[in-house]
Order: sequence, then structure tokens, then C-alpha cells
Amino acid sequence: MKEAAERRVGGNTSVATEMAKPQTFDGTPSKVSGFVAACKLYIRMRLRESSVEEQIQWVLSYIQGELADIWKKNIIEELETGEIEFESVGEFLVEIRKEFEGEDKESAKVAELKKIE
Repeated sequence: MKEAAERRVGGNTSVATEMAKPQTFDGTPSKVSGFVAACKLYIRMRLRESSVEEQIQWVLSYIQGELADIWKKNIIEELETGEIEFESVGEFLVEIRKEFEGEDKESAKVAELKKIE
């Protein structure tokens, strides 16, 4: 059972709730939306004070498997060499959506159009 822990913050008592971390993302298009949402929530609740670089590295640590590993390796190299830079973790999460959601979105739109017909 998950329990809330009380702590004093700036003279106020607040409740620190446990947060679920995102599941490992393997690049499956149908899972990208849930992964991005879970990352956003966790970052807002637990990593808000971290730097953009730390937040991006945290997100990258949950990207593993098959094609996702290739993309992750390329992104890490581009970040290290300065070829690519993100102003915010939100911008990085948009990049993840663009990279992995594209094909699935098109398929979903085609399926919706077929339903309408």
C-alpha cells in the first residue's frame, strides 16, 4: 500500500505523495502518448527543480529497446556534440512524439476515416 509521507517545507506541512515512474518506452507508436504524459507528470511533481539537461537525461533513461535504442544513441551523440539543443524538456518530449508517433497517427486517421464511411 502506498503511503503519503509528511514533511515540513518552509514552515508549512505538506504531503509528499509517491509517484509512479513511466514504463520503459521501446518506440512502439501506440505507447508514445502515455509515455510522454507519464514523463510530464513525474517531471512536474519530482524533477521541477532539475536542469533541462538532467530532465532530458532522466527521460532518456526510460527509452530502451530495438529502434528506440538507435534513436536514443543518436540523440545522445547530438546532445554531446552540440548539434542539437533543447530549451526545455517539453521541447524534447515534442521531438519524441514526432519521431515515434508519426506512422501510428496516420494509421489512426485512416482508420477513423474508414469508420466514418
